[in-house]
Amino acid sequence: MRIIGLDLGTRTLGISLSDTTLTIASTLKTIRFEEGNYDVLLPQLKEIVDEYKIGKIVLGFPKNMNNTIGPRGEETIKFKEKLEKYLNMEVILQDERLSTVSAHNIMIEANMSRKKRKTKVDALAANIILQTYLDKEKGK
Repeated sequence: MRIIGLDLGTRTLGISLSDTTLTIASTLKTIRFEEGNYDVLLPQLKEIVDEYKIGKIVLGFPKNMNNTIGPRGEETIKFKEKLEKYLNMEVILQDERLSTVSAHNIMIEANMSRKKRKTKVDALAANIILQTYLDKEKGK
């Protein structure tokens, strides 16, 4: 069994994948879609779930810095519910505050060009979300 991590944006979905020991997350890919058209993601995610024998999904939950839930958080909850119903699988919300900022900082330190960072940031943010979840679970 593996776990996938998702970073849902308005036009992109970053995806990361755990190893089979549920220890290390790796970036998988970024899916681009028409703004707000989250339904187009469902069959693509089903393919990934089937191909990699996914047992659990971790979805980044964008809370405000003061721990409140804003419009993006509400959209994420709606997507979570759709995904659970479509895949008949548990989707876990993982606090993602500053994951995108961390992803940008990692790529800047690696001297990655601005153009390349733009294409990689969502998958790397998904990787940070999933790795945070995996580390938390190992610590239990």
